[in-house]
Amino acid sequence: MAKLYFYYSSMNAGKSTSLLQSSYNYKERGMRTLVLAPSFDDRYEAGKVTSRIGIETEATTFSNDSDLFALTKASHMEKSLHCVLIDEAQFLTRDQVFQLSDVTDKLNIPVLAYGLRTDFQGEPFEGSKYLLAWADNLKELKAICHCGSKAIMVLRMDESGNAVTEGSQVEIGGNDRYVSMCRKHFKEHFYG
Repeated sequence: MAKLYFYYSSMNAGKSTSLLQSSYNYKERGMRTLVLAPSFDDRYEAGKVTSRIGIETEATTFSNDSDLFALTKASHMEKSLHCVLIDEAQFLTRDQVFQLSDVTDKLNIPVLAYGLRTDFQGEPFEGSKYLLAWADNLKELKAICHCGSKAIMVLRMDESGNAVTEGSQVEIGGNDRYVSMCRKHFKEHFYG
């Protein structure tokens, strides 16, 4: 029986690298994967999943109104799929997480979703909240705070290096805008 997996962490824990390695492992054994990424994430290029260590793969993009079950089923009917992998899974909607559970339950295809657990204010993303609730398996990937402790929070920084405490939940950026921190240091920077 296929399962829905959620691999979560703060930034810089290697989520995209792990996704790319998993996809490669399937392909190396002659199996077909479907890699999905949000259409608005164009840090490197829309339609690509790229890791910080420089490896990448093509991805099918989705938006908030995409039906991921229908998209996966159509791809599977075209040629048999063995795994679906989602980058930046925190941006999924509740309905899309439900659709991905249908991919595992109705199509018997494993789904591996990779994403952040919380935003820059310490609040859960919609996709992450429902993946934490509905996934069959939860796996934490670990990142390290500057103090050496496990980083579980993400802090958004402005151009001057100060913590941003208000704003849109979604703002695409990388190491130039976000820093992974342990809860203690996140609270010190965020709450002052």
